[in-house]
Amino acid sequence: MNRTAITLAIVLGLGIAVATGYWLGSQPRAQQIAHAPVATDSKRPLYWYDPMKPETHFDKPGKSPFMDMQLVPKYADAEAAGSVRVDAATMQDLGMRTALVETGVITRGAHVPGTIGWDLREARVVSARADGVIDRLYVRAPFERVMAGQPLAELIAPEWNAAAQEYLALGQAESKDARALHAAASDRLRALGMDEGQIRGLGRGGSRIVLRAPADGVVSTLDVREGQRVNAGMPIMTLNGSRSVWLDAAIPQGQTAGIIAGVPVKATVSAWPGRTFDGRIEAMLPEVDASSRTQRARVVLDNTDGALVPGMFAELQLQPAAGRAYPLVPDEALIETGDAARVIVAENGGRYRPVAVRTGASSGGKTEILEGLKGGERVVVSGQFLIDSESSLNGALDRLPQADSKAQEPQP
Repeated sequence: MNRTAITLAIVLGLGIAVATGYWLGSQPRAQQIAHAPVATDSKRPLYWYDPMKPETHFDKPGKSPFMDMQLVPKYADAEAAGSVRVDAATMQDLGMRTALVETGVITRGAHVPGTIGWDLREARVVSARADGVIDRLYVRAPFERVMAGQPLAELIAPEWNAAAQEYLALGQAESKDARALHAAASDRLRALGMDEGQIRGLGRGGSRIVLRAPADGVVSTLDVREGQRVNAGMPIMTLNGSRSVWLDAAIPQGQTAGIIAGVPVKATVSAWPGRTFDGRIEAMLPEVDASSRTQRARVVLDNTDGALVPGMFAELQLQPAAGRAYPLVPDEALIETGDAARVIVAENGGRYRPVAVRTGASSGGKTEILEGLKGGERVVVSGQFLIDSESSLNGALDRLPQADSKAQEPQP
């Protein structure tokens, strides 16, 4: 072969090489990756995906149904789609810190004001059990304290005279039937309001009857005066016990979750600085105030020493019942943008991945994660905004998966 033929062959070979290189360089990057040969048969792709929508997985190669490009294979040791790799030196320079996602229950305490009032379950109404006249009052003003058995008022009740005379007459009889009638007459007198001492003194007291305090308490209302005529069933006075009091608290609607009957509470009043009064929720009244959007809670406070009196203003601390356990992340780990929230999850090999989350209640520097995390992950709590910015440049955040996508068949 002469020198001219050799030169022509070399030039022709170089031309083919240049044309081939130009053609490969003009092809989209996705097609180059898609047509790149696999290193070994054992390195099989896990799935194929569209680089513009990496959250959607396909179980065989082909053309993307979303963009005019070929699907890209995903291998087990390949960089995770949407993640960012940060080396150890950069982590140290950025001062990045991570925290373990623990599972627990948020304790949502509430502080609300309230007003102290009488415990109406301790109220006792003293009334006339027959028509009569108030002959004497032993209690002459409201809010006097009385003891159980203490005389309150003395009535003249003429219609009781017949019952009293019947009881006295039958007391002298000796027959069996007479004794039975005597017992019935005694029960009738008790129904009219007489106690055993009054019944034994009928021979001396005539038709008068003394009304006595049924329990210790305070006379909260006094409805009659001496010489006043009263009818059967008419209230004479009301006694309220002071061993416990009610606290009427208005709880904002957004804080009522978990506040149920039996929840323990602590109350403080300015009249007793440094002292805490223990109590419990007796009932959440089934009504929400339309103007203030609050629901009333009836709280029972112990008041054995009588330190609390109706009308006092109190500050109430409630501890709602424990709810469901959720993954908890530090508040500083959250990246919130409008209605969306996400965290940066630290993975093996220095990779960091943004994860969309749905948040719940917050308290004590922790926030519930209702969706997006399972617990046990590590999230970035310092320096995450730089990783977030890098992920934004890579387009990862615009493609955050909301749920695991099943493998789909690519469209031809």
